[in-house]
Amino acid sequence: MADSAGNPPHFQQPLLPTPFHERARALSQVDSFVPWAGYTTVDVFTNAGQEYFAIRNACSVYDLTPMVKYRIAGPDAGRYLNRLVTRDLRKLRAHRVSYCLWCNDAGHIIDDGTVFRLGETEYRLCTAERQLDWLLDSAIGFDVRIDEVTEQIAALALQGPTSCAVLKKLGLAGIERLTPFESGGFDCAGVPLLVSRTGFTGDLGYEVWTEPRHANQLWDALMAAGRSRGIRAIGSRALNMARIEAGFLMPHVDFVSAESTVRLGTSRTPLELGLAWLVDFDKGHFTGRRALLEQQRQGLQRQLVGLDIAGNKPAVNALLYADPRGRVEIGSVTSAMWSPTCKRNIALAMVEAPHFALGTSMWAEVYLSRELVWERRMCRAQVVDKPFFAPDRRRVTPPGDF
Repeated sequence: MADSAGNPPHFQQPLLPTPFHERARALSQVDSFVPWAGYTTVDVFTNAGQEYFAIRNACSVYDLTPMVKYRIAGPDAGRYLNRLVTRDLRKLRAHRVSYCLWCNDAGHIIDDGTVFRLGETEYRLCTAERQLDWLLDSAIGFDVRIDEVTEQIAALALQGPTSCAVLKKLGLAGIERLTPFESGGFDCAGVPLLVSRTGFTGDLGYEVWTEPRHANQLWDALMAAGRSRGIRAIGSRALNMARIEAGFLMPHVDFVSAESTVRLGTSRTPLELGLAWLVDFDKGHFTGRRALLEQQRQGLQRQLVGLDIAGNKPAVNALLYADPRGRVEIGSVTSAMWSPTCKRNIALAMVEAPHFALGTSMWAEVYLSRELVWERRMCRAQVVDKPFFAPDRRRVTPPGDF
């Protein structure tokens, strides 16, 4: 028996369609879908390379609806969140957004996400995975209410140099005044929208949030407004390319939630992931503070770094060595790609001390297939700064009219 939305029973359709699924399905040419948080989403529409260039050279649309969303409200909402996350959220003003992460008592990362302050006592927390049990357990003693609202909100990520121009053509008056990590309410032909200047590409971009019943109308309006600005629907594969260039981390790729690990030594702390800037030891107590202070005192045994690797073959899952003969293993690559924009072979990698210092050279063991014949290459690699790509347009306000 179908539910109120007309969907078949869950055992007949274990993955939910997003409110934009009908529009996405119509544009899909290779029928490539992947699961995300209980939804089916597009991995690639046509060609990942073409979709990637839409992000960097024009405007891209990505279905963000499966992002898990929580409404956190009540008199203690601010105090609760500041106790939960490692960043000082007392500084977060209304209509601002903050990237945060939270840990267990051992200082190991549970998850990361964005916190929207929607009002004096109301926030929205967006994460890639469901975290309701942890959030509720952490709320004991606080006057706060936590509700998952994922199905109540449809969202699109609009990213790329022409994204602001598209939103202006859509009629969002004043959108060009929105600063990075700021959100605001707008109206699109009678459809109320929340728009935030946020994204996962490291480029100029926005995320547009609305009610599911307005999803098709929003999609059609964006596509019409962006037709002359090179707008293109993209899948997860192209987004992954952009986020590596931006140096952004992906759960279950660059780290595993401490709630999911089963092997000792596989959980990671913010300091090990190079996210010390997200940890504020001066704000007072938060979960994991004592453990992180102790790790800071003792010094890091490993750290996630950026690598520049010789050649043009991505070092996917490569082991790293201190010597070209591969006798002293010192780490492994978590994410890798050939960057079409940077014209560099780049990677994110977890490297053991003392080899993670900036400028340190090492060797990556790269395997490549030539017509089913495998070759092993030892490619020189060097620790470099992240992000690999950081255009000025991502921060300029108002953005250029590309």
